[in-house]
Amino acid sequence: MMRTSLEVADIFRAAGPAYRTTHAGHLSLHQLKIMSAIEHCRTAALGGHVEACTDCGHWRIAYNSCRNRHCPRCQGAAARTWLEAREADLLPVGYFHVVFTLPAEVAAIAFHNKALVYDLLFKAAADTMLTIAADPKHLGARIGITAVLHTWGSALTHHPHIHMIVPGGGISRDGTRWISARPAFLLPVRVLGALFRRLFLTRLRALHDRGQLAFFGGMTQLAERRAFLRHLSPVRKKRWVVYAKPPFAGPEAVLAYLSRYTHRVAISNSRLVRFDDAGVTFRYKDYRQGGANRQQVMTLAADEFLRRFLLHALPRGFHRIRHFGLLASARRKDHLERARRLLNVAPAPADDPPAELEAQPLCPCCGGTMVIIEVFERRYQPRAPPPPSLSSGTQTP
Repeated sequence: MMRTSLEVADIFRAAGPAYRTTHAGHLSLHQLKIMSAIEHCRTAALGGHVEACTDCGHWRIAYNSCRNRHCPRCQGAAARTWLEAREADLLPVGYFHVVFTLPAEVAAIAFHNKALVYDLLFKAAADTMLTIAADPKHLGARIGITAVLHTWGSALTHHPHIHMIVPGGGISRDGTRWISARPAFLLPVRVLGALFRRLFLTRLRALHDRGQLAFFGGMTQLAERRAFLRHLSPVRKKRWVVYAKPPFAGPEAVLAYLSRYTHRVAISNSRLVRFDDAGVTFRYKDYRQGGANRQQVMTLAADEFLRRFLLHALPRGFHRIRHFGLLASARRKDHLERARRLLNVAPAPADDPPAELEAQPLCPCCGGTMVIIEVFERRYQPRAPPPPSLSSGTQTP
């Protein structure tokens, strides 16, 4: 079925029941809830309301969203809200994009220990950045970090990595001046990679020594310490690559970039091409290719597509966006005020203005105000037509 408006939810609704039957007993309750949320998002199953124009009588049905953080349809509004809150935190300096990635041998361990190892990935990457930045041989300053966890590659494979957005500079150790990074250089990536490897592997071994790691299937032998150390032996000698991009051109560019990363899910609806008997066809990037050849198309059986999507279900309550250094929540406001003083820029407003009432939607026909005339509960359809007092115009559910 070729459609221009194909969504992940369509695939879940069509292939989900068979997938649940085939994999009964192997899906967690958390994964089942994610599937149900995506399938029911913005349908009568979640209820909704009817709104009508006070001028022309045009009316429409609006179903509730599931608000699940794994749902592609629900992340746009969540990203906008988050970005509005972050806009006041931006400083008038260049911002760098830094990426920390786990080697495949470690990613396999992370897959069976998501909460512990993803948390370790955050902390080891942040400690690496803060340590090297504070070293007088490099920047000699305390920096701020916004970090976002992604667990997927473009083809939906398991590929855990951290994206960081970092201001190009920081506050000196004595707090008296702002130290700027060089225009196109923040910190040496080889030094970052070496410290990241050491911190991560040391802490991973400590988790194993405390018996906190679990191993299943073909990895059960790693529960034994010598087998575990043998498994890690190649990655102790391998270079861990840390990737750093040149700085963005201004706060607006930073916000635009963040909006593409902070609330992204494993695959967006826009990457879907078609869904038919052959499976799910979608666009992906092959990073081994260059130029126009990087954009590729892949087709997966529906069952495999759902399996890969659910690989990226985050543990319940796990925070995938975190702030460190100057941007850590505890003292972020104080640190940003000091940074602005040192940069000699206007301070942010002392208090947030009182929240205004949410703007009422406008009628697509005449531009009049749309008002809610009926609210309906889960699994109920709204009554139609709407009340005669608002039904003088065309009625379009």
